[in-house]
Amino acid sequence: QVQLVESGGGLVQPGGSLRLSCAASGSISRPYTMGWYRQAPGKQRELVATITIGGSTNYADSVKGRFTISRDNAKNTVYLQMNSLKPEDTAVYYCNARSPGAYWGQGTQVTVSS
Repeated sequence: QVQLVESGGGLVQPGGSLRLSCAASGSISRPYTMGWYRQAPGKQRELVATITIGGSTNYADSVKGRFTISRDNAKNTVYLQMNSLKPEDTAVYYCNARSPGAYWGQGTQVTVSS
């Protein structure tokens, strides 16, 4: 009944930028919290950034100062602007929405490599 559709992943060189987007649709109410998680090969899924409906943000220390999360509440859409990308940012990035039930997107690959 709920679908999260992600887009914007791809291959970039170190120092480059990408902008991810995720739109929630279906029976979900406007999520209280939306965010991004990532999972690199051989590693556990980890939080990247979250944002509440009121605009409060939370970032992993590893991305602070480089990534910016934002949302459009009317469209149930969350964005992740990723700048100064590093090879260690390479992972599958998953969109998450909580209302308070948790919903996940399909994941989008971000690869940072020369």
